[in-house]
Amino acid sequence: MSSNHKAEEPVRLSVTHRTVDSVRVVALQGEIDHTTKDSLQDALLGQNATAGPPKVVADLEGVTFMDSSGLNIFISAHRQVSGAGGWLRIAAAQEAVHRVLSLVGVDTVIDCHPTVEQALHA
Repeated sequence: MSSNHKAEEPVRLSVTHRTVDSVRVVALQGEIDHTTKDSLQDALLGQNATAGPPKVVADLEGVTFMDSSGLNIFISAHRQVSGAGGWLRIAAAQEAVHRVLSLVGVDTVIDCHPTVEQALHA
């Protein structure tokens, strides 16, 4: 007997938020591509819980893949946050993801740090 029910698609990108000293830390886990770009944009540009310029650290420790869709979202979010007088920093990118950031030059536009702690205190 076969079932007509399709297996649920796994969540490709999960997002958790926390605030550390008025900095929103956005921890991402999974893959960043054209199917998850809207979730990434919402995560980075969502309402900041604190008053004042937005300060965001994107924790990429759990990101296993990122394509140009993610790069474009990071650049766009950086421009928007910087335009509001804040900043966006990237932290803890795995080697493959860091290589993509470096090859395209995103790491020369957005501060990238080896750990979330270093990004918070830069």
